[in-house]
Amino acid sequence: MNITTENILLIGSLLLFISILAGKSSYKFGVPTLILFLGIGMLAGTDGIGGIHFDNPKAAQFIGIVSLNFILFSGGLDTSFKSVKPILKEGIVLSTLGVLLTALSLGTFVYYVTDFTFYESMLLGSIVSSTDAAAVFSILRSKSLALKKNIRPTLELESGSNDPMAYVLTIAFLSLVVNQDQDIISVIPVFFQQMILGAVAGFGFGRLSKLIINKIKLGIEGLYPVLVIALMFITFSATDFIGGNGFLAIYICAVFLGNQDLIHKKTILKMFDGLAWLMQIVLFLTLGLLVFPSEIIPYMGIGLMISLFLIFVARPVAVFISTVFFKMKLRRRLYISWVGLRGAVPIVFATYPLLAGVDKAPMIFNIVFFISVTSVLIQGTSLTVVAKWLRVGIPEDQKRITEVDRILLDFPKSLLKEFDILPGASVINKQIVDLNFPSTAFIVMIQRNGKYIRPGGSTKLEQDDTLMILADTEKDFEEVGKSLYS
Repeated sequence: MNITTENILLIGSLLLFISILAGKSSYKFGVPTLILFLGIGMLAGTDGIGGIHFDNPKAAQFIGIVSLNFILFSGGLDTSFKSVKPILKEGIVLSTLGVLLTALSLGTFVYYVTDFTFYESMLLGSIVSSTDAAAVFSILRSKSLALKKNIRPTLELESGSNDPMAYVLTIAFLSLVVNQDQDIISVIPVFFQQMILGAVAGFGFGRLSKLIINKIKLGIEGLYPVLVIALMFITFSATDFIGGNGFLAIYICAVFLGNQDLIHKKTILKMFDGLAWLMQIVLFLTLGLLVFPSEIIPYMGIGLMISLFLIFVARPVAVFISTVFFKMKLRRRLYISWVGLRGAVPIVFATYPLLAGVDKAPMIFNIVFFISVTSVLIQGTSLTVVAKWLRVGIPEDQKRITEVDRILLDFPKSLLKEFDILPGASVINKQIVDLNFPSTAFIVMIQRNGKYIRPGGSTKLEQDDTLMILADTEKDFEEVGKSLYS
């Protein structure tokens, strides 16, 4: 069956519906959703029972880039700077030096066990050098297992910020494969250009996006997530246009926005959480359709060998060397090493050699696909067992609630208190979103001129207003007082 404009909505919606039902079942049986989504795509493809013919790497790459924008941006919005601040250096080193060491060590191994050239080997190592935590935490949640101390923030920060490094390495070694006369030294300036411009642009667009979101008055709550989507794509494309790394830019932009007071922030977070899930399903289904299982079989032997080396040698070596200067217990290092899950990102990156016309591109794509699947099957299904074995897991009821959790879950408050806006107060004519209000309290009503109004983030405070505020503790009210009267 060929995909046409007439049947694409029917086929797409059916596959999406089946994937959602399969994803629900995966929580019960502990099977990573990634495998289920890929499996559904493969079953629906040319070699499967669906017989849908899809052989368009360019379309798959476009879908992959758009999906990664949403997935990375949503992950950035959910990243609490307060939780990652203690492990910021560790996370950055793992997402840069760790990725580089993984690519180099695996590339060297591939060079000696295959007939690949040195640059082709390094290209393969670069493609699979980044981790994917999406399936990891879905399994941890399904098993009611949280992680001790700073393990989870470390994994979140690494998985959210290491894709840009892998992308730069992939593009660099792909350039060396295509241009045989090019020297490896020539890609070093490009690397620094991509990373520096990406970081600067991400922070700059983050500040600009906050200003636009809070100052523009759309009047309709549902338009604010749409506005953020537009700002996300502007950040990615503009950064890419000036030669920076767009993936790094949107992640930094999202982390910045996620830790700021925004108008209708709860609506924005909920919308992106749903869109991230949608994009994961669409991405995995597309990659499942793109692959031909019959073409993977000849590479299963070498693929398994490379995958096992990545899991048991390359990833642990990279983690231990990257964290050698940090105070960290051995069991924490071992668990971070084990959570080196390869997901959809390497498969998306593997489409770049296909489109560049590299001779061994089909072989690289099939090996990368096999590595991703085996990594999820071996590591993804054993995360909870290894966590208990290393004694790094804690019961779910002891899990610490993050600021993002508070926003999304909308915890009920137990105390109510009134605050008056006195003449001459510095907050007069200020929007509520600009007050630096504590996240543990919120304004439920404002009494103004004998009437009660329901406030929003864009509501401006006026003299003689009486704010009715709900909070959990008296300490929360002290923070409210500081934001209103300091």
